[in-house]
Amino acid sequence: MGYKVGMTHIVREIKKPGSKLHKKETCEAVTIIETPPLHLSEEVKKRFYKNWCKSKKKAFTKYSKKYESEEGKKDIESQLEKLKKYATVIRILAHTQIRKMKGLKQKKAHLMEIQVNGGTIA
Repeated sequence: MGYKVGMTHIVREIKKPGSKLHKKETCEAVTIIETPPLHLSEEVKKRFYKNWCKSKKKAFTKYSKKYESEEGKKDIESQLEKLKKYATVIRILAHTQIRKMKGLKQKKAHLMEIQVNGGTIA
């Protein structure tokens, strides 16, 4: 996921035999897009609350504690085995790191769903 930062232009030579522009330079407009890295942080937690300032900020606290223990790690392995056995498509939820963008006033991250392709489900 990326954000439009600005625009500029490039000059390139066109090589199409039979065209009026063959071996001539042309100027084309291009858009510059900044793509910050993706990972789970406070910014995505803001997306799950209507009013972040008044909230208790408890999103994902039970989830993260659950997977820190040894039982949680075994639970992850059993979930992975179920995915290998029954799943036909694997998708992940990812979000942007808005803080790394300069010049944006927005603080909530954008969420997107990405399908993981290539190879078998395992």
